[in-house]
Amino acid sequence: MEKTAWKGGALLAPVPAVLVSCGDMQESNIITIGWTGILNTKPCKTYISVRPERHSYAMIKKTMEFVINLPSIEYVRSVDLCGCKSGKNTDKWLEGNFTKQEPVSLSTPMIDQCPISLECKVCDIVPLGTHDMFIAEIVAVHVANDIVDVNGRLRIERAKLFAYAHGQYFALGEKLGDFGYSVKKKPRKPATKKRKPSNK
Repeated sequence: MEKTAWKGGALLAPVPAVLVSCGDMQESNIITIGWTGILNTKPCKTYISVRPERHSYAMIKKTMEFVINLPSIEYVRSVDLCGCKSGKNTDKWLEGNFTKQEPVSLSTPMIDQCPISLECKVCDIVPLGTHDMFIAEIVAVHVANDIVDVNGRLRIERAKLFAYAHGQYFALGEKLGDFGYSVKKKPRKPATKKRKPSNK
């Protein structure tokens, strides 16, 4: 296919549209983050990139912790609100219709309405330019009971997550396959037993 060359830019899409809670149970804020992902498996490390002028930046730097909350599609408007308004003059918990939930390992509240929450402990801060990257270890993962089946398997499709791409939000679509399905060997058909010729 023919392509048009543009200058380098932040055009990697889609990316997760997550809500990051920071602070403590008394004073906290919620910030919408698009620049996040997994950095390592063992130990499990993630990151968020935040502009130093953001209200949440100082909170995260003070406590050295945050929670990544994955919202479902019914909260997409609240996610957008949390990305457009500042916690300096807006109670995003109230305006976003969110409830604080006690964490297990940290002091930062989780968002009760989000089906998945990751408690993260900051281990490094890397200045990059417009943003500073907070590298953190995921110390606990919380999953809503209704997205786990009777066998204890995570059914991520039940979470109804969505993504962010080039200034727009998109619901995740139909499942296309499982990891490794392209190289998975097809099960062999059971061999049919040959019938012995009858002497009758």
